Amino acid sequence: MDRLAIVVPCYNEEEVLKIASKALREVLEDLVKKGKISEDSFILFVNDGSRDRTWELIEEEHRAYPEQVFGVKLAGNVGHQFALTAGLITAKDLSDVTVSIDADLQDDVTVIEEMLDKFHAGNDIVYGVRKERKTDTFFKRTTAQGFYKVMGMMGVKTVYNHADFRLMSKRAVEQFSLYKETNLFLRGMMPLIGYQTDCVYYDRKERVAGESKYPLKKMLALAFNGISSFSVKPISMILGLGMVIIFASILAAVYALISYFTGHVVPGWTSLILSIWFLGGVELLAIGLVGQYIGKIYIEVKQRPRYNIEKVLTDEENS
Repeated sequence: MDRLAIVVPCYNEEEVLKIASKALREVLEDLVKKGKISEDSFILFVNDGSRDRTWELIEEEHRAYPEQVFGVKLAGNVGHQFALTAGLITAKDLSDVTVSIDADLQDDVTVIEEMLDKFHAGNDIVYGVRKERKTDTFFKRTTAQGFYKVMGMMGVKTVYNHADFRLMSKRAVEQFSLYKETNLFLRGMMPLIGYQTDCVYYDRKERVAGESKYPLKKMLALAFNGISSFSVKPISMILGLGMVIIFASILAAVYALISYFTGHVVPGWTSLILSIWFLGGVELLAIGLVGQYIGKIYIEVKQRPRYNIEKVLTDEENS
């Protein structure tokens, strides 16, 4: 029987942690009764440097349910992608299969059983995919759809409407652990693993309590990180734009010469200033974009640890 680990990254989730723990423990108990996972399966909460009582609540849950609720405390806030990675790597040596899910319980925990069925059918990665986005605002729905389209145009392989709710086999997590880059975009990295995959579909729920930890600013940062970590097409686009501007400049020069020799010279102060501003903006954009890539190289070559685990709570150790 396979030992399941449900990995839950947490950042300031004191309002939902007890609710999430209860719901996920009920899922484990149901799956154990059905004979789909072993009795020593567990939930692994990863505290991502929370400033509220999240870690204290994780410790309380561990004391109350020492065989079902484990915990990892990171030394500081490193972000959702790093926290999830820390949880997956920690769970790798303790389990046969992992499921990652956010603590807000917006993802449907009932489809974990279907994920396991697809895993037992031979799939190493099973993606949780939203059926639709009716509950989203028009702005969020439009920007999300645009995000996936842009990622596709940039050559980044992603699963449409999939976030970080997924099942991974032990060998898939082991393969993932070999990816050592600091600029993480898990949605784009998982398709690179290359093992057999499948999807389960579900309706996303409203958040049970608390506030979203992914405001627009973080969503845009994640999107840019995903594009710049997996594709150099933005630089190619800048090169193409530069060539178009050069061609347009040549045409403008020809037009200016013709106007000069035909005596139809019109004062063009406004157009000149606008041209300067436009070209200056393009140059700054190009320099900034290249600088972003150089910055990522700078971060990667330092090879600093992606996270620091301060404390681990399991059924075998309490350190």
